[in-house]
Amino acid sequence: MEDQTATHPFSRLDPLMVLDAVDSVGLRGDGRLLALNSYENRVYRVGREEGQPVVVKFYRPERWSDAAILEEHAFTEELARAEVPVVPAEVLDGRTLHEFGGFRFAVFPSRGGRAPELSDPKVLEWTGRFIGRIHAVGALKAFGQRPALNLDTFGRAPRAWLLGHGFIPHELLGAYASVIDQALDGVARCFDRAGELPLLRLHGDCHAGNVLWTGDGPHFVDFDDARMGPAVQDLWMLLSGERQEMVRQMGDVLAGYEDFCDFDPRQLHLVEALRTLRLIHYSAWLAMRWDDPAFPAAFPWFNTQRYWQDRILELREQISLMDEPPLWPV
Repeated sequence: MEDQTATHPFSRLDPLMVLDAVDSVGLRGDGRLLALNSYENRVYRVGREEGQPVVVKFYRPERWSDAAILEEHAFTEELARAEVPVVPAEVLDGRTLHEFGGFRFAVFPSRGGRAPELSDPKVLEWTGRFIGRIHAVGALKAFGQRPALNLDTFGRAPRAWLLGHGFIPHELLGAYASVIDQALDGVARCFDRAGELPLLRLHGDCHAGNVLWTGDGPHFVDFDDARMGPAVQDLWMLLSGERQEMVRQMGDVLAGYEDFCDFDPRQLHLVEALRTLRLIHYSAWLAMRWDDPAFPAAFPWFNTQRYWQDRILELREQISLMDEPPLWPV
């Protein structure tokens, strides 16, 4: 059997190459290197001989085009100019995107922070306020190179990949195919109920892990999944618990959000639909990355019989939830 560890592109990205890449843009590392929690890309905190440490992100080969990466960088720089608390890529030698050893990379300031206390209504309102500011800027123009989040990109395409690449156990294939089709039908009905909604540039993956809290409030990191989509995509991942808890939490988020951006309540039809799409997309994401040795090591429970049985049950629950009324009357 072929050794995945030796053949995967990231296998060449050893500590010496990381330090040489940093040196190539004029930042002398001091040998301190810490791998940060990232699977899609490879991200390191690098100490410097002079100045503060930096965070260096090496982009997964063939995922994004150069133009799409530069759109992400331009968006975060646009947000920073509007004084939204984000962490844009540093401009070095007149560029934000660099190449070394066959890898594209970017350098970011190292910013600390803790996870937000999303059980606190004031924290939710504060976070909503800053997401509203992101969206006020995001609505000014569209991405030209990055895809939209919709039924095709996060639903039908992942479904086709999963069913076409032998990841579903044969004895569960029929049940999984049936339930995923029912789930996608439910998603389509939710989008029909919501009607035509404006799309804007989003963070795209706005969960608590990408919000760092300091004494000055939240700042937002990792715009790697930025794309076009409905505004509620950046809000629903802040919700958790039973339905009544989520109703209260969404009220807190929107109390801050609407200080800066209008929110069309028809978008609430999409909360469970977007959750369903994320669940489908996540399974396909894991499957598509399974040749990367970091994934079997980090997700040993994936692609087991139990995993796919649980996904079938999960999608059945989502089918029921998508037929329930939205969090508020619309």
